[in-house]
Amino acid sequence: MSSGPGADSAPAPTTPDTPPTPRTRKSSMFSSLKVRNYRLFFVGQVVSNIGTWMQRIAQDWLVLSLTGSATAVGVTTALQFLPMLLFGLYGGVLVDRLPKRRALLFTQSAMGATGIALAVLTLTGHVQVWHVYVAAFAVGLATVVDNPARQTFVSEMVGPDQLQNAVSMNSANFQSARLVGPAVAGVMITGVGTGWAFLANGLSFVAPIAGLLMMRARELHVVERAPRGKGQLREGLHYVAGRPDLIWTIVLVGFVSTFGFNFPVYLSAFADDVFHAGAGSYSLFNTLMAVGSLVGALLAARRGTAKMRVLVVGAVAFGTLEIVAAIAPSLWLFALLMAPIGMFGMTVNVTGNTSVQMGTDPAMRGRVMSLYMMVFMGGSPIGAPIAGWITDAYGVRAGLAVGGAIAAAAAVTVGLVLARVGNLRLSVGWNRGHPQVRFVPREAREQLAAAA
Repeated sequence: MSSGPGADSAPAPTTPDTPPTPRTRKSSMFSSLKVRNYRLFFVGQVVSNIGTWMQRIAQDWLVLSLTGSATAVGVTTALQFLPMLLFGLYGGVLVDRLPKRRALLFTQSAMGATGIALAVLTLTGHVQVWHVYVAAFAVGLATVVDNPARQTFVSEMVGPDQLQNAVSMNSANFQSARLVGPAVAGVMITGVGTGWAFLANGLSFVAPIAGLLMMRARELHVVERAPRGKGQLREGLHYVAGRPDLIWTIVLVGFVSTFGFNFPVYLSAFADDVFHAGAGSYSLFNTLMAVGSLVGALLAARRGTAKMRVLVVGAVAFGTLEIVAAIAPSLWLFALLMAPIGMFGMTVNVTGNTSVQMGTDPAMRGRVMSLYMMVFMGGSPIGAPIAGWITDAYGVRAGLAVGGAIAAAAAVTVGLVLARVGNLRLSVGWNRGHPQVRFVPREAREQLAAAA
């Protein structure tokens, strides 16, 4: 059963795999790391994520160097996320059927091999832009299974009580690596070339593979896998269709990610075309955004619930800050804006991810999370080429401003729809010296007026 459209708090009722009293229990920021299996997973992912960020920076810069086109960078990004758009739902069906740890061993190995292959081509001087396109598409194919498997495997490692904290820590993990990866990539690109960054990424997958092999299977929380059967994909879609709380979360995150998260296109063009500052500034932009994203993830780890109002307000702030950054006159002002953009972007990401996971039945989690990730990541094949085209035709400032405006408008629209459907109104006030924004029932205002 749904908690109803416009629900103000965590958008789902208690399920057998969700904490029974999320409002009253307050865990420490790093409580999920006390679980040995999750700790092994976390450390392995830190190493692998550093390599992934190194490859992302090197890949974008290599394509820009080979073609001189922001559109080509957008095409590369689109190819990496296109498989999720095409096959993401089928990946979720597989994840609900397969043992998660075995699936992750396969996908992590495949992505490591892809990085090494691209490194060999680059270091030997034979790399062409189509090689990068093929490598990006291959990584995207592995991600179709890897992403929902990693998302849903968290609950098997930590159990229901630590799920929300672990989801937030996963995001903090990714952003911590983002602090290191771009900086190291910038040094390697300018010092020894992009090929070594690709090689480092390929070798970094040894860490998560070792962590998966070292886990104690007896300490994993047993989650019943879905048996083979017809109509499982349709069953998952019907489940989401009956949950308005899940639908609106996925819709909003989809708009923000499709039009607002095209930073590989925007940041490389700002560094190269607007400020004429080279790879070092591109790395700086990514690093400062990672600082803000890390702060956003850690704040989410401390937050007691994943509230719809936090998602809506975070998306409005994210889009508005992108518009401000688009007209920033100087490199340093633009760079400083990357931190709050990263923080609010991560707020949207973590809140949406946590809301969907916490509100989904465990037997459906793979299919629902594959739909969520298909929308979150699969929007790039649509948004990235559009962002690249606008950047090439009208300038990168116009591209970033349009993306921010669409994200903010989508957030306002979803907020108003939820308020109307749920018979809510927006309440803005102060609580203990801090601004407070929330949706409250209209009846409360009417009763107050009658009492007056």
